[in-house]
Amino acid sequence: MNFYELSVKDIKNFINNVSVENYTKYIPSLAQDERQSIKQLVKTLKKRHNDYLAEQKRVEKLWYYENQLIRSGQEIIAGIDEAGRGPLAGPVVAAAVILPGNTFIEGINDSKKVSIKKREVLFETINNQALGIGVGIVDNHTIDKINILNATKKAMLQAIKNLPISPQHLLIDAVKLADIHIKQTSIVQGDSKSISIAAASIVAKVTRDRIMDAYHDKYPQYRFITHKGYGTKEHYHHIQCYGLTPIHRKSFLKNIMGDRTNED
Repeated sequence: MNFYELSVKDIKNFINNVSVENYTKYIPSLAQDERQSIKQLVKTLKKRHNDYLAEQKRVEKLWYYENQLIRSGQEIIAGIDEAGRGPLAGPVVAAAVILPGNTFIEGINDSKKVSIKKREVLFETINNQALGIGVGIVDNHTIDKINILNATKKAMLQAIKNLPISPQHLLIDAVKLADIHIKQTSIVQGDSKSISIAAASIVAKVTRDRIMDAYHDKYPQYRFITHKGYGTKEHYHHIQCYGLTPIHRKSFLKNIMGDRTNED
C-alpha cells in the first residue's frame, strides 16, 4: 500500500481496522513517511505491538500446568475457581472451564486483577471460546448450615457436574475435592498461574456480580450493586440501619446482629 498518497486521517482510519498482530506488515512503509504525525504514529504502533508480544508471552506462561497434562495425554482439562467466599451476603459461586489447547485470550488473569469492564469482555470471550463451562451456586442458607469451605466445595462439585463434557483432569484454586473420581491438582494462587483457573475465576466472578446486581433491585437500600455483599463500611452501616435481609449470611454476622432479620 502506498501511504504517501493518503492523508494522515485516512492512514489512521486504515490502521484502526488492522489487528495488532498485523502491524508489522505496515510499520516499515509508514516509517519512511517524513510527516511528524506519522512518525509519532509509528512509535505508537511499535509500542502497541511490543506490548502485544509481551502479553502473548505472559499468557503462554499461564499454560504451564495445562501443557504438562496435555503432554501426558490428558487433553480435557477443567480449571475450577470460586467467587464469594468472603462476603456477608449472597451465594458462593464456582465455575469450571475447559479451554481448547493453547488458546490465546488477551488480558486473561485472576479476576481480582481485572477491571469490571475488562471482566465483562473476558466473560464473553471465554464463553465464545471454551469447550465447556459449568457453574455451581450455593446459597447463603446452605453456607450457614455447612460453613463456607464446605459450601465452596459443594459449588465446585456442582460446576464440574454441570460441564457439558467430562474432564480428564481438574486444576483447582487452592482446594482439594473429595468424593470425585477425576484426577485433580490443587494450585495455591492458581488463578494467577493457570489459564483455565483464571478463566474460571472470571466466569465465577461475573456470574456472582450479576446475581448481586439483581439483589440490588430487590433490596436497593443495601446498595449491593456497589459492594456485592462484601463487608464494606457502607454495607455494615446499612445492616445497622435496616437489619439483615434473607440473603445475608447469619453465621458471618451473628456477633453483630444476632438472629435479627428483615424479611421484607
